[in-house]
Amino acid sequence: MNIIERTDKATNETLFYTKHPSGLDIYIQKKSEYKKCHAIFATKYGSIDSSFVVPGEDVTTTVPDGIAHYLEHKMFEEPDDSNVFDKFAQHGASANAFTSFDKTAYYFTCTSDFYQNLATLLGFVQRPYFTDENVQKEQGIIGQEIRMYDDSPNWRLFFNTLNALYNKHTIKKDIAGTVESIAQIDKDVLYKCYNTFYNLNNMVLFVIGGVDVDKTLECINANIVQKPSSSEPIKRVYPVEDKKINQKYIQQNLSVSIPLFMIGFKDTEVSANPQELLKKSIECEIISKILFGKSSELYRNLYDNGLINDNFGAEYSFSALYENSFAHYIIEGESSNPQKVFDEVISYIKTMQNNGIPVEIFERAKKVVWSEYITLFNNIENVSHAFIDFLFKGINLFEYSEVYNTVTIDSTTNRLHKLFKDDNVVLSVVKPNDQ
Repeated sequence: MNIIERTDKATNETLFYTKHPSGLDIYIQKKSEYKKCHAIFATKYGSIDSSFVVPGEDVTTTVPDGIAHYLEHKMFEEPDDSNVFDKFAQHGASANAFTSFDKTAYYFTCTSDFYQNLATLLGFVQRPYFTDENVQKEQGIIGQEIRMYDDSPNWRLFFNTLNALYNKHTIKKDIAGTVESIAQIDKDVLYKCYNTFYNLNNMVLFVIGGVDVDKTLECINANIVQKPSSSEPIKRVYPVEDKKINQKYIQQNLSVSIPLFMIGFKDTEVSANPQELLKKSIECEIISKILFGKSSELYRNLYDNGLINDNFGAEYSFSALYENSFAHYIIEGESSNPQKVFDEVISYIKTMQNNGIPVEIFERAKKVVWSEYITLFNNIENVSHAFIDFLFKGINLFEYSEVYNTVTIDSTTNRLHKLFKDDNVVLSVVKPNDQ
């Protein structure tokens, strides 16, 4: 295997990359001074991928909502009834998994027996075991999880916000699906999704910590299941999303002591260029510090007037690796008067748009964003998850410093005008049952 070595001059971090003959992309970030090691094995398959054409077929397959999450749960099932988590624990590792809109990932962290744990990770993710009995059994377990999400104010607030922002986009659908949708899942459809998306050409392995590169590659090579797999891209079928928002306001009443709110802005200009996306993401991080950070004028005014508490923040999210791109900016918090907060936020944004961003405030916010990037590398789990997240957006995390240097006050001001508009904003509120 041809190994490509790359060192980021800004962080002095070194990354090794190779493509395994099976099609698997392998990234290794060696940190010799660390005893702790972390590995994440991820597939480009998430909750938004509910319709697709299997390579080699001509017809579109549409599967029940929540199946990517369901499949993640079932991957831990072993034919001999053993427990994968017990295997990790026997070698001092803590393991877990998650499903998001555009990915499913399995990972572990350990300070000893790294190669045994890596073999376990590679083994169970490549060895699905679905039966009619264990699939049916899981429906009750996931059904309880779905009901828990249905009663979670923060979860409902978030998906209500997405429902208000998007018209047809599959991001509107709950990651776990519904009780009705998971009842349609059987072992045959699970195997079909597994064989389509858990194709090693569609997967990535990222390793970080005090590991030996050659020994890590030897372990990977010994534990990769060599089986026929298609290198043909998976055709993902998505509905065409309207640039307009779905609705301006959405409210739900749940058991909360104080109203929760999200102010969402729909980004309708999602570029397919990875570097442009990364630049926009950095600009939005800077905007978050300037407009909504704890040192901002808006934050101080809202806090001093009792309109918000410490649970106030903002974040830009996007995915643009496939045709089903999406992007939105969300401001969230708790307030006794969400509408008043909404009005103050919109007014403050317009003032900043009209007056411009002060140079000294921009420079300070940009330095804070850079500091957070540098600090990221002190935590191997955070680096790992950030690396995969960026990679599945077509971006290499090691390109961050180069793109960061292209961000200017003018480009950030331009982003402030383009993203925050009256016709692409929604307000989502969860209020107490008695209001």
